[in-house]
Amino acid sequence: MFILTVKTSDPIAEIGLFTGEGKQLGYEHWEAHRQLADTIHEKIRLLLAKQHIKLPQIGGVVCYEGPGSFTGLRIGLSVANSISYSLQIPITGSQGKNWLDKGLKSLLAEPDQKPVMPFYGAPVHITPPKK
Repeated sequence: MFILTVKTSDPIAEIGLFTGEGKQLGYEHWEAHRQLADTIHEKIRLLLAKQHIKLPQIGGVVCYEGPGSFTGLRIGLSVANSISYSLQIPITGSQGKNWLDKGLKSLLAEPDQKPVMPFYGAPVHITPPKK
């Protein structure tokens, strides 16, 4: 089993690929900023290709759920939740500095297939319509 990790809370996005035992096979950082929606799918494809792994071989997803950028979290979690749903694989979210370790342990201990919701760390400020 392989595990995909996703962190898109900052202008520098991160994705990783791990074995079911938690050994890191690959990790990518890139300055996604406003191009995250345009780049995340290709970055995932390239990360998998470097390890000669196909998307259906992914057996779980770990996400950073926040706090962080409203749009960055929305995009990253939408992609991660979509992968989990389409492949019918477990997904888990985690917060804090050790999000990756906590998320990998959580996924292996208690697999879950519920969507991961973003945690923004403060109330979301959405401008009300003017009309």
